Amino acid sequence: MKYYFLKLLFILVILMAPISANAKQKLMIVGDSLSAAYGLKQDDGWVKLLQNKYEAEQNPIEIINVSVSGQTTGNALAKIDQQLQTIAPSHVLIELGGNDGLRGFPIKRLRANLTELVVSSQQFGAKVAVMEIQIPPNLGPRYTTMFTQSYQQVTEQTKSHLMPYFMLEIAGKPELMQDDNLHPNKAAQPIIRDFMYDAINQWLAE
Repeated sequence: MKYYFLKLLFILVILMAPISANAKQKLMIVGDSLSAAYGLKQDDGWVKLLQNKYEAEQNPIEIINVSVSGQTTGNALAKIDQQLQTIAPSHVLIELGGNDGLRGFPIKRLRANLTELVVSSQQFGAKVAVMEIQIPPNLGPRYTTMFTQSYQQVTEQTKSHLMPYFMLEIAGKPELMQDDNLHPNKAAQPIIRDFMYDAINQWLAE
């Protein structure tokens, strides 16, 4: 009887191994216009380009992009629970805060919203990364510094992953920006895709 049980267990392990190895990871991106392909066709945005790259490599990662142009951390917070229940992601990337900063929202509110977004995702069972957004110094060095520092504070507090900002090498190059000088153009999208490919791989390997 014992031999039969061990043989059955061995067979089950063998059958389940390929399923586990090929299990698809669901990455939900909660962002704003920078991830929503503002001013571009969706197929030209970095998120779609990254999904195409994964598929070409037969990499079992599915990206679900719930980014919305103009979205703030507060807007996202009102929807996050429903999105988590509907999508059931294994990983959540939060690319938010730029609109909060450009509108001069209180830093305390930014930190609280980001923290709640992370914790809600973690409680659902997802691994979380938060992108360190940076904003122009229009509101003064004190606000700008506190704004950027909030991201490290949130990720340290929640033990989530701090991801570098994909706009740092793009924002200062007019040839990669749309006419509003706020959003990356079509030429910038493959650059962002490659940046995010490396950044996400590093995160997933942790």
